[in-house]
Amino acid sequence: MIRYSVVVPVYNEESVVEECYRQLKEVMDATNEPYELIFVNDGSRDATADIVGNLCANDECVKLINFSRNFGHQTAITAGMDFSTGQAVVVIDADLQDPPAVILQMIEKWKEGYDVVYGKREKRKGESLFKKATAKMFYRLLAAMTSVDIPVDAGDFRLIDRKVCDVMSRLTEKNRYVRGLVSWTGFRQTAVSYVREERFAGETKYPLRKMLRFAMDGITTFSYKPLKISTYIGFILAFFSFVYLIVVLCLRLFTDVTVAGWASILAVLLISNGVVLMMLGIIGEYIGRIYDETKNRPLYIVRETIGFSEDTKDEK
Repeated sequence: MIRYSVVVPVYNEESVVEECYRQLKEVMDATNEPYELIFVNDGSRDATADIVGNLCANDECVKLINFSRNFGHQTAITAGMDFSTGQAVVVIDADLQDPPAVILQMIEKWKEGYDVVYGKREKRKGESLFKKATAKMFYRLLAAMTSVDIPVDAGDFRLIDRKVCDVMSRLTEKNRYVRGLVSWTGFRQTAVSYVREERFAGETKYPLRKMLRFAMDGITTFSYKPLKISTYIGFILAFFSFVYLIVVLCLRLFTDVTVAGWASILAVLLISNGVVLMMLGIIGEYIGRIYDETKNRPLYIVRETIGFSEDTKDEK
């Protein structure tokens, strides 16, 4: 029986995947317990799949899931968890920013009885001040907007118990925010602190555009407060607009004062229209997610698997 499953999503990671394997194997061998390393190839366009395929041929602990195309990082994590068989499942990125050695500390906490052990970043090396500041702001904004206790300064690097993984496999939303879903399940969790290292090689797979998309997924998946805020803003704008209309009418009908300030009125109109369009955009985000759910397409499509038993394939 497999004791530990390590899920590693990879996308164009040919420059780092072999070193990732080497470090993970060294750490997992130190446990002296059965384990599997599941690499999920999320539609890589480089030699990542071939490199991992060679690792599978030389090490029966290594397994590979090849997607038919790029489905996204969170979906790749989900697929790895779906195919895992270990009593504990570890999720870690291939870029080695999250040190594999921390897994041993997570295992110790798991053996103490915790169902979820997440890595908490005490320091983030090699990241710009802008990224650090926006990440800090996002985590605290998300915590303020949702009733789910989602840990701050924690990514997807974590260990989860088999029963948590089984619950996660029954959650079918298409726009996934895995770390939030793990917290939503409500199982007992604790943190292991570590220093996040610089990327070992290659370039980040989360540029600003994807980070903004990811942040939007996190907020809209676990909170409808943006919709409430839009409603409040709409009522406030309508109230002040009505008051201003009454003032203008009174000045026009009962006084000889000329209503001046058309430039300021135009500025107010532009601002209010901008706010209205922003609120419509927020509503559109939620409607778009409803649309994605109603299509009921599969979350991912597997082109091939390497290293899995036939029984495991048949179950997926």
